[in-house]
Amino acid sequence: MKKQKDVHVRYEEIQHADDRLSDETVVKHTPVERSTSLSEMSGGEVFLKMEHLQWTGSFKTRGAYNKISQAVAAGTDNFVAASAGNHAQGVALAATKCGADSTIVMPETAPQAKIDATRSYGSTVELVGQDFQDAMSYAQTQAEGDSTEFVHAYDDPHIVAGQGTLGIEIYEDCPNLDTVVVPIGGGGLISGVATALNRLSPETRVVGVQAEGAATVHESLDKGMPVTLDEVSTIADGIATGGISELTLETVETHVDEIVTVSDTQIARAVLLLLERAKQVVEGAGAAPVAAILSDELDVDGETVVPVLSGGNLDMTMIRTVLSHALTDRRQILRLQVKINDAPGKMEEISGIVADHGANIHDVQHDRVVPGLNVGEAYLEFQIETSGAEHADAIIRAIKSSGYTVEEVDRTSDEGI
Repeated sequence: MKKQKDVHVRYEEIQHADDRLSDETVVKHTPVERSTSLSEMSGGEVFLKMEHLQWTGSFKTRGAYNKISQAVAAGTDNFVAASAGNHAQGVALAATKCGADSTIVMPETAPQAKIDATRSYGSTVELVGQDFQDAMSYAQTQAEGDSTEFVHAYDDPHIVAGQGTLGIEIYEDCPNLDTVVVPIGGGGLISGVATALNRLSPETRVVGVQAEGAATVHESLDKGMPVTLDEVSTIADGIATGGISELTLETVETHVDEIVTVSDTQIARAVLLLLERAKQVVEGAGAAPVAAILSDELDVDGETVVPVLSGGNLDMTMIRTVLSHALTDRRQILRLQVKINDAPGKMEEISGIVADHGANIHDVQHDRVVPGLNVGEAYLEFQIETSGAEHADAIIRAIKSSGYTVEEVDRTSDEGI
């Protein structure tokens, strides 16, 4: 994919940004740690870039501070931005550190944890619209004048240069890496990282990852222009921008080797896996690179590979949603529909079978009015906690052997998550 053409951000600008970000109270050098479990599962040597441990919980402060510190030095003292969450916190912290005011426009659907965190960093928050594009349109109208400057989440060379400092850190901590895997929303992070690595380690493969429900890069590259989606649908809200810019598209075309997409099911699995094996709480966007290296779309066998865990701002409601889907996919949450003759004792009998197999019933629903049922028949729908697929199969076999018709329902799918 790499082509030789002029780009808007030079490596020297990333170096200057790195100098500006020398204050550890603004941006810290986040660790890179080897994951034994992911190395075994992927076939490569996996080193996690733990950017979710950044002060604001994501990489976004890098670009925001690089942009705002220069603007404040030039006389601007008021900023506005649109964000689904992480950029909001980055702008809020950067503006406060620089002694400036900031207003963040967020979708009404933004996680409450990200809204609260943004306010805690000193910014005023306005909730507008149902998605990032609605928030963006409104925020841009608030910067129509000389007194307020709009801080774009990715379509700005200063933002891209700031994000590129992450690429310098990756190279410093893992100079012999073969592949780096970076999530893509609007493309600011991968543009900066790819530009830095193109200078420092041109033989390194740079791979971008998008969520299927918000993927635009493949089509944008095919058409030679940015493509914007009317609607996005993904649990990875940090990369749910629904479009990239001319700046980031050109940089991706120039410096990025490969683009892959992953499903929400794969992302949910990666979130749970990182929690279990790496003991790290990572949001959907940050887990997407891990989903990619474990998928059939990306071969990292025998390579030293660095997935960028770009953010960790996962609110409790989303944790519940993601883990529920991931556990259902593993069949550790098992939903069974059992057809019965609607007579006393049937629920007790089936519950006893489940108990005999050491499983716990989370809840049960008794449904008599369903199309296709005869008079005197009913469905019992159980949600059961199991230890995994083998345990689930054993329970189903036992219920069937007792003469019941059993159907497993609501298994997680890429379409239904």
